[in-house]
Amino acid sequence: MGDFENSKITNVLEEHEHDIAEPDMYRVLLHNDHYTTMDFVIEVLQTVFHKHLLEATKIMLDVHRKGIGIAGMYTMDIARTKTRQVKRMAKAREFPLRCTFEKA
Repeated sequence: MGDFENSKITNVLEEHEHDIAEPDMYRVLLHNDHYTTMDFVIEVLQTVFHKHLLEATKIMLDVHRKGIGIAGMYTMDIARTKTRQVKRMAKAREFPLRCTFEKA
């Protein structure tokens, strides 16, 4: 290949690199209620969101004191999946824990 062809390929690659956008991020939220135990919220945070005990406890206290806690930030597909996992886990244990996600 000549220099002209190499520079042409480089220019095309550089143009396409600028077209790639970062995916939108979503906050996964846990909502307080009067029935779900604090221990279960910590279990959810450790199981579904892979939080260590200290971080899970801090988030659980946000849920308890502020009414809402941020479990994590993810792309939409992962946020949706984690929300479904929490809902299934809560339903299996008969807790009304509410989990939602919103654009960050």
